[in-house]
Amino acid sequence: RPFVIKFLMIHHSNQKKIEDRYHLIVSYACPWAHRTLIYRKIKQLESIIPISVVNPYMLDYGWDFAPYDDVIKPSFKPVDRLGDLYILSDSKFTGRVTVPVLWDLKTMKIVNNESSEIIRIFNEAFNDITGNKINLYPQELRDQIDTWNDEIYRDINNGVYKTGFARSQNVYDESVRALFSTLDKIDAHLTNNDFLCGEVITEADIRLFVTLLRFDPVYVGHFKCNIRRIKDYDHLSKYMNRVRYYYDIEDTINMHHIKHHYYG
Repeated sequence: RPFVIKFLMIHHSNQKKIEDRYHLIVSYACPWAHRTLIYRKIKQLESIIPISVVNPYMLDYGWDFAPYDDVIKPSFKPVDRLGDLYILSDSKFTGRVTVPVLWDLKTMKIVNNESSEIIRIFNEAFNDITGNKINLYPQELRDQIDTWNDEIYRDINNGVYKTGFARSQNVYDESVRALFSTLDKIDAHLTNNDFLCGEVITEADIRLFVTLLRFDPVYVGHFKCNIRRIKDYDHLSKYMNRVRYYYDIEDTINMHHIKHHYYG
């Protein structure tokens, strides 16, 4: 991970103490950032944690806020590039500038830029304020979720990138085989299960969904993950729609940004 400040949750006795405290910076195109947007919606954090959105094109200077449809510049600091905020947070920072970013408006520093940690923060840290008790990482399913997360990250979330950016035929062959072997396994698992952990949607489903959503429009062609499409599977395409519509997350999806980021 390029840069992570561990999140220290302050006890908030009422909403006024947390209003305007935190800010989320995302790319609609990025699957890792998309996870945090989905959690923000499911956990009813939209009125508590506002967002900024980068331009879908990541060019010579990385993520920026150049004018474009649906770009939202940070209201708290007039910056042109996301990297400017990294430097503001840590003047000695020399690493990679990535999304998502959870920003603390009080300290003017990055709280966390690791999506897997931000979604865990969103899952529990604000429940007393929102009254939202939805738990996507329940104690009794954590072993199952962790096992799925490890496999999905290795072979699918990261697997499409290992396939797409392979620089030798052997690496490509190994990556694409692992990718589709795991997709085949999950499709078979879904024969008798609505979701990865049975009948309840969990963190593992959200982590898988963001890659499945981008698979046919982007990864099949652009990353040469072209043995099969998700729509060719008996269960995966139906499962993707079950996850998509289980909660009202449609406005977290911006296919224009997704396609223009990868192809543009």
